Amino acid sequence: MRFLGLVFWDYGLLAASVKRGRCRIQTRVYRPADTRASQMCARENRHVQPVVTCRDGAADKGETQMDLFSLKGRVALVTGGSRGIGKMIAKGFIDQGAKVYVSSRKPLACDETAAELGPNCISLPQDVSTVEGCRALAERLNALEPKLDILVNNAGAAWGAPFDEFPESGWDKVMDLNLKSPFFLTQALHGALKAAASHEQPAKVINICSIDGIRLNPQETYSYHASKSGLIYLTRRMAAELVKDSINVTGIAPGAFASEMNRVARDQGDAIAKLIPSRRIGRDEDMAAAAIYLASRAGDYVVGETIAVDGGVALASTNGL
Repeated sequence: MRFLGLVFWDYGLLAASVKRGRCRIQTRVYRPADTRASQMCARENRHVQPVVTCRDGAADKGETQMDLFSLKGRVALVTGGSRGIGKMIAKGFIDQGAKVYVSSRKPLACDETAAELGPNCISLPQDVSTVEGCRALAERLNALEPKLDILVNNAGAAWGAPFDEFPESGWDKVMDLNLKSPFFLTQALHGALKAAASHEQPAKVINICSIDGIRLNPQETYSYHASKSGLIYLTRRMAAELVKDSINVTGIAPGAFASEMNRVARDQGDAIAKLIPSRRIGRDEDMAAAAIYLASRAGDYVVGETIAVDGGVALASTNGL
């Protein structure tokens, strides 16, 4: 296998090309005309656009170029997409060219988010806390779209109470929405996902888990811990089955992101940041970037993995949070 590295400098265009076999990976850095601004951009690595150029199997067909992170032409459904992490992901997908349906149990919240994110965001409210609700959402989507490229199972709930007082209702509500619903919604949309999937462009299912499924949180959120830990393992089991249909199932385990569900991060962000190895809480673009990676061509070879997006809390910290 041949390996060739080339670096070019040409009046504000820096291109680094690496050729391996039949693929060339390029990183182009576009700099402003002003020299001082150019130096600043160079230090901060701004305006970087990764592009892959590949030659297909037949030499006479020439070369095609694609953006690894583009979602242009793809259809996505994000549950719990009207606010918080779901909204961060929905916006990121739309910015990359996708058509996104946002769903939650509150119609007004869905409508407001769709209006805010623009014409490529469509409100599709539905309570998915029951199997019947999951099937109803699938039916509504199937009536609107012939296929589904990306499903993000993000809708979730939490409940905290002392051990001796923890209620059955708090257990069932959280387990149903966080663990049961992702399975049955994916099942209900299996046909739509298969219709979009191919060996060259797999469909994607992304389960939003939590670092509380990886390590302990001192809060007494028993059903939340159990549901998110279970969802991480369910992601692997679903992946083993659905990859046969060219559907990649993966997960994201968020850490501290400001949201209605994570009010501590929202209201005490500076204090929480001191306990995080990266010394800050998550930003919208951190969550969007991880989801875009998994949803796009860039993540096509990732199957069954759950990525911790938490500034190092779960896997690079010796302190509890």
